[in-house]
Amino acid sequence: MACARVPLDEQQVTEPGPLGKERTLPALHPERAEDRCFVPYKPPPEEASPAEVEEFLERAKFITEDLEWLLALPHDKFWCQVVFDESLQRCLDSYLHHAPRGLDLAALPSSPAVADTQRSVHKAVFLTFLRMATHKESKERFITPAVFGEIIYENFLFDIPKILDLCVLFGKGNSQLLHKMIENVFTQQPSYYSDLDETVPTVLQVFDTILDKCGLQCEGAAAMEPMKLNAHKQPTAMTMSQQDLADLIAYLCDSTTTIHAFLDIFPAACSSFYSHGFISRLTSFYETAVPDLEKAVRKRNFDHKSLQDDLWKRLSHSCRKMVEMTHLLLHHTCLQPILEGFLSDYDEQFPIADDISLLQQALPVIDETRTSYLLQGVESAWDSVGRRKPQIQSKTSSSLLSNQGAVGGATAAAASGGFKAPEVREPEGAEAMLEVPHKGNNGAVCPVSGAELESLLSCIRDLLPDLGEGFLLACLQEYDYNSELVINNILEDRLAPNLDKLDRAMPRPVKEELPSVLNNRSNVFDDDEFDVFRRDQVDMSRIWKGRRKGESAKELLNDKQHIEDQRARYQAYETVVDEVIIEPGDSSSAAYDLDDYDDEYDDTYDMNQVGANDLDGDTLLNRRPFTIPQVLRKGKVEEEEEGEEEQEDDTLQVLKDQFVQDPALLRERAEARRASLTRNNVAGRPKGQGQTLETFLDRRKKEANKSRVSNHNRRTMADRKRNKGMIPS
Repeated sequence: MACARVPLDEQQVTEPGPLGKERTLPALHPERAEDRCFVPYKPPPEEASPAEVEEFLERAKFITEDLEWLLALPHDKFWCQVVFDESLQRCLDSYLHHAPRGLDLAALPSSPAVADTQRSVHKAVFLTFLRMATHKESKERFITPAVFGEIIYENFLFDIPKILDLCVLFGKGNSQLLHKMIENVFTQQPSYYSDLDETVPTVLQVFDTILDKCGLQCEGAAAMEPMKLNAHKQPTAMTMSQQDLADLIAYLCDSTTTIHAFLDIFPAACSSFYSHGFISRLTSFYETAVPDLEKAVRKRNFDHKSLQDDLWKRLSHSCRKMVEMTHLLLHHTCLQPILEGFLSDYDEQFPIADDISLLQQALPVIDETRTSYLLQGVESAWDSVGRRKPQIQSKTSSSLLSNQGAVGGATAAAASGGFKAPEVREPEGAEAMLEVPHKGNNGAVCPVSGAELESLLSCIRDLLPDLGEGFLLACLQEYDYNSELVINNILEDRLAPNLDKLDRAMPRPVKEELPSVLNNRSNVFDDDEFDVFRRDQVDMSRIWKGRRKGESAKELLNDKQHIEDQRARYQAYETVVDEVIIEPGDSSSAAYDLDDYDDEYDDTYDMNQVGANDLDGDTLLNRRPFTIPQVLRKGKVEEEEEGEEEQEDDTLQVLKDQFVQDPALLRERAEARRASLTRNNVAGRPKGQGQTLETFLDRRKKEANKSRVSNHNRRTMADRKRNKGMIPS
């Protein structure tokens, strides 16, 4: 097999030959490629007929399975298949050519199966191109950079049209990783810059073609080329057929979207476009063609209103992309170099961090996010011009930069007018790759769910199948579960020292199985005849719901077996042994050996007068003798003690004697009760001796309550008449 630390282009492998003899071949050899046919891609059908949908699903499944097989191959086998398998390149090219773009996705059928299958193919194609753009997967698996550039260039694994399609298809959501990939391709093979220069005139020809189809001509082109004699006979946007107008606007939308995606993801290409006068040509085209196209879409009569709405949406999208392209070109070719050089020179003489510190002291309400954004822009200006910032800096600058981490750029900071808050977001993709690796602060707590963790592992293993899951888990934990940062640091050999010492094929640690809950639970049926968790068979005749079959309610109530079972238990408490007589030679005498001495017991009770204050002979049985419950004594009169029978007889005799009492005694008691209820001091003392307060209150109470007797409300009504003036005072 291949030797460690040797590039793939220099490796030799020994394999069995066709006749069974071993032979030595270069690691990159056509005979080492597997004989596998990759089918070309076809887009999802617009008309969702069952047959077409089934055909798409089957074809897409084949492509996904083949690409997943390709990604699982080791490093040398993967590159043999990529370089020497023409069917693989046709499959990848067909996807870049026919895959639906952003605005085309709305026209796809809404079948969940179609959408899921399309996403699977999309992901597999992107991971394949990403691995094809990586010349170094690990310390042992890499290709010499110069040889890598030659391989991808001579075998047309990448070219400018493919890179443009990659940007428009995969730029959304993967822009940072795609930027890293394209930058590596251009860095390892500078010939792509020459190809880009030759491609820009072809891109400009797109706008000339659209103008020609509309019967128009921009000012720059009119000065260089004479107008054709039959130009006035060509159809215009108002006179061409609806289908031609729809195709023309779709062509414009696709072209502008693709160019903008490429410039946005790979800003280094802006200089090539700018050098060919792209800005002036683009603005002239916008002023000439866009008004005519807008007029045609608004005023023409279309067969379907939906077609008009779709054309207007695509035309508006194209206009927005042309404006954004102009901004990107001006930003990266004009503004950024000026601002970066100016900012670095200004900051060298007058540190901006000191000015910001003064502003913060004078105005504490200044947003820290904005200030850190400006400082980060200044740092980017120093890096862009290739100069190092002087070491003598204020403490404020270092503290601000260390405590306030924000993502920003020099141009955006200056163009914002100073204090426009940027969109705060976490660094991801290539931005995170360029930062110093740091360990997450989550400790042992995993911030992602189990499904998300499996997805991250699957994404990394699709690209780097030779790495073990245990090693990848350690990398994810180290880099705060950022899969893009992990991939970048592995490919660039920038792992932390503690990860670099680990075995890259380390398997995933086996999780310790927790003890079963059933083995630790406590239940009233533990270890009995109904414990189904520990018994394989249970007597089901002992288990029933409701009344047992064949049993009447009378029999159930008359069954006193449970009382009989408890009677023997309670009878055992009647026997209390005060003294135990030990016979000589009794085998049980060891339990009552009086010679045994417990020193601890003696120390415990030696100083305490236990039972000293108790009455002599006062035992628990003397205070309250033990009594069998009544329910257990029912029907067993012969077992009761004679003392209890005599006591009950005496009690019954007393009750019988008091059943009929003396009537005179009863009348006397009733008279006493009435006297106690009606007792008062209304009469009081004889006249002239004065009355007590109690007599006064009783008389007042009697006067107020006269209306409760036979006179009814006589006094109340009299007071009412007097108050109304009916009775003279």
